[in-house]
Amino acid sequence: MKIRNKGRKIYKTKEKNYYGKSPFGKFMSGALSVLLIGGLGFLGYSVAEPIINYTRKAGDEEPSASVTETKEQTESFSADVTGNSVDVMDNISVEQYKAASVRTEDMNSTESLAAALERVPSDTEYISVPLKAKGGGIYYASSVSEAGLCGAVKSALTLNDITTTVKAAGFKPVAELSLLNDSIFPAAYPDASYKIADGGSMWIDDALENGGKPWMTPMSDVTRSYLSALGDEVAAAGFEKVICGDVIFPPFRESDLTLLGEEVKKSDRYLSLTSLVNSLYSKFISGGTAMMLEVSAAELLSGGGEVIQPMVLDVNTLVLNVDFDEIGQSVTAPDTVYEFSGTAKENAEKIIGLVKDRLSDYNVVVRFSGKNTEQSELIKAKEVISGYGYSSYIIG
Repeated sequence: MKIRNKGRKIYKTKEKNYYGKSPFGKFMSGALSVLLIGGLGFLGYSVAEPIINYTRKAGDEEPSASVTETKEQTESFSADVTGNSVDVMDNISVEQYKAASVRTEDMNSTESLAAALERVPSDTEYISVPLKAKGGGIYYASSVSEAGLCGAVKSALTLNDITTTVKAAGFKPVAELSLLNDSIFPAAYPDASYKIADGGSMWIDDALENGGKPWMTPMSDVTRSYLSALGDEVAAAGFEKVICGDVIFPPFRESDLTLLGEEVKKSDRYLSLTSLVNSLYSKFISGGTAMMLEVSAAELLSGGGEVIQPMVLDVNTLVLNVDFDEIGQSVTAPDTVYEFSGTAKENAEKIIGLVKDRLSDYNVVVRFSGKNTEQSELIKAKEVISGYGYSSYIIG
């Protein structure tokens, strides 16, 4: 199966500077200046390449061959410096991003969406709308034929309906896309699913009688084509920003890894995740839309978050989702169990403190969510972010 993208022609541009340079970038700039002033100019070619790679975004020219040849000489220097210099308290965004999110049930009509917008906090500037949700449902009238054929489309709202309604209410629209937590598309198009190594049948995450379902794999061309086609629609729709989430592998058990074979057991499997993100990142910024990557706080605490690879990931802003439903009363990590028995505000402060070091190379937006948590409690929880040097947030 081949998915044909019919979107508008894309012209390469550089990403707008929505957020400030990361602490690592600021430190390396300062360090380079000191070296040059001290007369250590002979190190210029040694340090130039990692700095270029770190700051270069999609659309920039490739570094010259002479710089590329020095990579092996400089990697140890870069690792030694960054390991002792990144401070999360410096990671404050130039732009204070104040947003609220609507839910999938608000996406049934322009009337239900407008009603939801009346309930958002008064200081909100951006509204985040779920266009592709966890599970694979698509909450707009997608013209991608495979989306309709597999039964993923759940709303008759057009993208223009959505952006017009949000703007009419005085907000800036932001799109949300859950990428790989999708059981609808691979059920209809098995080539997008994980396959059992012996025989090639479709893998599901549990027995059928227990609600087992397939997942989309980032290692499939069918998956990448489908997500790219959806991305084309969203990129042309006039959203201020896009948040891509659920760039994850399923919670494989050891028995699953044995069934699925080497492809999901190799140490660099994360490259399939970062490649997917980078391709969408290039698509969105080429159209002038900033892209953020959402990661789960609970997943990070439990040892996940494989997509966070600063040396190969182009995205420079992460949305840390503190989902109180997902956190629950405890989160199990490889060596311990973390308990969360306080208020939403107390639990948020605890979990952010535990995972903040994983985020030190990025600008950070903190999201507070959970269907079983009152909005007033979510708003109180956001008060803790300033203590970690963050100023941007999403409620809901």
